[in-house]
Amino acid sequence: NDYHEHLLSPAVARVIGQPKPFLASGLIAEMDAAGIRRAVILSLAYQFGNPNRPPVNGEYKAVKAENNWTAAQVALYPNRLLGFCGVDPLRGYALAEIDRCSRNPYLKSGLKLHFGNSDVDLDNPVHVEKLRNVFRSADRHGMAIVVHLHPNVDHHRPYGAKEAKVFLTQVLPAAPHSMVQIAHLAGSGGYDDPSTDAALSVFLHAIAIHDERVSRMYFDISGVAGVGEWESKKGQIALRIRQVGVNHVLFGSDGAWTSFTPLRAIVAYRQLPLTTQEFQTINTNNPPYMVSEPVP
Repeated sequence: NDYHEHLLSPAVARVIGQPKPFLASGLIAEMDAAGIRRAVILSLAYQFGNPNRPPVNGEYKAVKAENNWTAAQVALYPNRLLGFCGVDPLRGYALAEIDRCSRNPYLKSGLKLHFGNSDVDLDNPVHVEKLRNVFRSADRHGMAIVVHLHPNVDHHRPYGAKEAKVFLTQVLPAAPHSMVQIAHLAGSGGYDDPSTDAALSVFLHAIAIHDERVSRMYFDISGVAGVGEWESKKGQIALRIRQVGVNHVLFGSDGAWTSFTPLRAIVAYRQLPLTTQEFQTINTNNPPYMVSEPVP
């Protein structure tokens, strides 16, 4: 299974400057080529709230339309795809949209948050409180949460152990029942940025001491192997995967409309110095949100 994938609607393609959309039919073809049975589709609706882009007229209407489009695409292949709602957690409509998504059978499994795209600042108490409210809402609706934790790269927002501790101690407890999946092994792709390892170390320590707050935490490794100077860091990446615990690591490939297709992601992933048993464990991991039967 692929636990971190995106589709690309015509609307989002325009916003992010891509020449054409990428539909579920195209992803299914890529999944078949890679031998992937099911994939989690993380809605890109949060793109419309990006504060570092020109404002979108009728922003919340666009967000709802994007989540609806994702749900409709997932509904075409209900036995292969599982949809997650997307929202900018700092926007005033965030809680209303989570509530709305929780009633959609093709989005109710989970919530995708992108701290980089939404320019979330974990050093800002106002942002932290908004995040707590979003996590409480997801928890109340029984939704898993996938978090791109690394903040905005283009604007060099602060990130490291300090911010990870804020997330662990102030944000995560607001969703005590939700499974939380940290994307990209706590980074933003590759493993070149030292701040990624500094942030991850906070969670590794919590895992090592059996901190209850991380007992429902998983890490996906989408965009880690195969990106940047990753080949010189294979050993370090494999070590961090073992420290997380292979039972809590999920394979993912990210946006398949790029040249980095699911098949290429698998080829890179298989070059990590993990044992056959470790690969087998990761490949067969089923997080709680995927245990449920597909929508008929």
